[in-house]
Amino acid sequence: MSRIRLNQEYRNKVANRMRVHLEQEHTQEKEKFFQERESFLDKQNKTWELAQQCVTRQYPKDDVKMAHYLQDKYPNVNTIAKDSCFHFGYMQNAKAKDDEDKYVTKHFDFRLNGDIDGVDRQDDLDSYDPRSRDFAYAYFRDELKAKENCNPDINIEMEGKSANPHQTKFNDANEKALGMNGGRDNQTSHAGDWNKNYELDLIGREYCRDRQIPVSESEFNTFVIWQQAKGQLIMAHYKWIKSVLNQMTRIKGWLKTWKYLDEALDFAKKAKCPIDEAEIIRCNSTGLAIFNPQNCADYLESMKNKEVSREQKILARKKYEQQQAQK
Repeated sequence: MSRIRLNQEYRNKVANRMRVHLEQEHTQEKEKFFQERESFLDKQNKTWELAQQCVTRQYPKDDVKMAHYLQDKYPNVNTIAKDSCFHFGYMQNAKAKDDEDKYVTKHFDFRLNGDIDGVDRQDDLDSYDPRSRDFAYAYFRDELKAKENCNPDINIEMEGKSANPHQTKFNDANEKALGMNGGRDNQTSHAGDWNKNYELDLIGREYCRDRQIPVSESEFNTFVIWQQAKGQLIMAHYKWIKSVLNQMTRIKGWLKTWKYLDEALDFAKKAKCPIDEAEIIRCNSTGLAIFNPQNCADYLESMKNKEVSREQKILARKKYEQQQAQK
């Protein structure tokens, strides 16, 4: 039988199959992502309990109850509003003789698409922290992957590229699937369910910046640690998918150098991703350097699990010193 030419269609199919395989592999980057994601909700709920204590201390339940009573009784009274974001702050004592005490404050938003940099952007509706969207994509990655026309990894894939319709299309689809667009009163699905769990009745005007809530320094630091945990989940998602994308860049380059389909399938097999030839065929320019499939598979393996623990470094150093002593 004549060998089947590896055309661009077959290259794309092999590459797509390899992408699925790489995402299914158990790697340090993937494990870190799962650890951060699975532990986050507990951090969110514990921090929310602290937020409730701080808010109740500032707005006692009896006062809130009275405000509700007056608002229900008089149509011109509008003093109670539900909120999920708060300005917490504390007075920081001067550290030097010539310094002055200063009030330290940040904005903490418990909503799914809440900002994670502590900046209140209610004055500028066109401004937003893009990482808040990335947090939702990371936390609900499995749900978005299961939906047609959604891609929770799109912003990582488009890193370094100018805004384009391809990226906008997926971001819009992701936000619609999560219920993050359309305003607070029009939220559905994951965002609506999430946000309802983190709401408190507060006395004051509409915007949370008008309600500065004093807390202790230790309480403030707890809120900061929770906010940083959101960023850590985003970074874990980024590192995992980026490691996959780096491997895919190599794979696509190697696929361009092979002339026949059996070479690509041989590589896939050696890379522990066996692909049946019929799977590629029925699913419906050669480079100067020719790479050996086994070498490519070995190189791909070397790109995984780059993070080395302190204990592993110490063990490797001891082993090296023993080898030197024997010489």
